[in-house]
Amino acid sequence: MQAIRDFVKTFLLLELLQGLALTGRKLFARKVTVQYPEERTPMSPRFRGLHALRRYPNGEERCIACKLCEAVCPAMAITIESEQRDDGTRRTTRYDIDLTKCIFCGFCEESCPVDSIVETHILEYHGERRGDLLYTKEMLLAIGDHYEKDIAAARAADAPYR
Repeated sequence: MQAIRDFVKTFLLLELLQGLALTGRKLFARKVTVQYPEERTPMSPRFRGLHALRRYPNGEERCIACKLCEAVCPAMAITIESEQRDDGTRRTTRYDIDLTKCIFCGFCEESCPVDSIVETHILEYHGERRGDLLYTKEMLLAIGDHYEKDIAAARAADAPYR
């Protein structure tokens, strides 16, 4: 009996008719279009956008050159070079992120013990050439300095979930 039912369904193309019925219902429904530059869709509090390097309130950079973010990056998009200072601390001399390789997984942010590298909510950036998306230490620090209040607010809002 089941074989006959399957044959009738196949012969009459019931699945195709069900799909056409669904298309017909949606065809006349009200369309929802976001006019992007003027209107914005809600952004998740855990959105991962452009990277930034943060500083301590006294102005010193947070990165201690532990290279955990470089080690954990699955796309190998981070390059770090470091040297020891006169006071015995180790700091980065080179911190590059190639955004053409980066998959925005957030592992670098999670692995950082001093909360130095963060992914901001900035999604509007572009590069016309490949080299434009290679962010250096100075560029990342400038982003962190410019958006520090937004970054701190986002980190505080996300703190209960970490």
